[in-house]
Amino acid sequence: MASTLKFKLFNGLEFQICASERMETFLFTSESVNEGHPDKLCDQISDAVLDACLAQDPDSKVACETCTKTNMVMVFGEITTKANVDYEKIVRETCRTIGFVSDDVGLDADNCKVLVNIEQQSPDIAQGVHGHFTKRPEEIGAGDQGHMKNSTCPWLRPDGKTQVTVEYYNENGAMVPVRVHTVLISTQHDETVTNDEIAADLKEHVSLDARSSLTLMVVGEPMGGGAFSGKDPTKVDRSGAYIVRQAAKSIVANGLARRALVQVSYAIGVPEPLSVFVETYGTGKIPDREILKIVKETFDFRPGMITINLDLKRGGGGRFLKTAAYGHFGRDDPDFTWEVVKPLKWEKPQS
Repeated sequence: MASTLKFKLFNGLEFQICASERMETFLFTSESVNEGHPDKLCDQISDAVLDACLAQDPDSKVACETCTKTNMVMVFGEITTKANVDYEKIVRETCRTIGFVSDDVGLDADNCKVLVNIEQQSPDIAQGVHGHFTKRPEEIGAGDQGHMKNSTCPWLRPDGKTQVTVEYYNENGAMVPVRVHTVLISTQHDETVTNDEIAADLKEHVSLDARSSLTLMVVGEPMGGGAFSGKDPTKVDRSGAYIVRQAAKSIVANGLARRALVQVSYAIGVPEPLSVFVETYGTGKIPDREILKIVKETFDFRPGMITINLDLKRGGGGRFLKTAAYGHFGRDDPDFTWEVVKPLKWEKPQS
């Protein structure tokens, strides 16, 4: 009689397999960078500008980009808004909040050079996409844009990267996380801390097991890196990503599948999506084509309606700035409205 092996995962869930079965695992690596990484610094400034515009004018049209190099920050792009925004002030406040307060950490918020080059949105795009604000929400076309750091380790400086490799178990097409395989950390740190102290802190605070590998790459120089941030919700590479996240999460949460991918595509100026695609990798309880039908009946993929249903015109309070570091998805925060699961009506097939 075959014995049963039980596994307790690092998220608290348990599963079991028969010992006679062969457990096939694989490795999948992801990376997360600190909020002081140049990419994320720029994203946060762009989204801080978006927040400021939407807070005063919810109909703001924002396509803001940021770049930085050697004690200089430049904000540029196209913004059409009734809001009165001090862009330089936003840049300096964002840099200061992240921790860039002196030259020795790579950037001095109070003394760095700030360049601003903001123009209004192209009239042709404004007419084609927004109808110069004459269109109803359902008629608005698609726009033309395509881990937490919480002072647990006080020696960390703003800039850094963390790469985590997780071992998964393929259970009939569902990817079940088993353990942390490798943690690779590359970070700025205070001059007073040693590599041994860093390693000891990480082994204490990171969920590892006896087989996990921990690699440190500790340096003091800035770490180099199209932007998702700085875009208002008419840009469907942002709002579209949010609505398909909600759709895919709802498919899994409602029990239609254990794994789901939802894809949507648009043409500029056209409200209705060109295509909506669902893939459940063989884990669906009903055929994917039936899940797709349910998704289309439940979710409105028109950009104007996405904006309303996910309340994406609401800025201020750092709402979009929060998305610019540590991920747009999987966050337990009421401002992340796309993380709310919607009920899907379906009937389980008769066994």
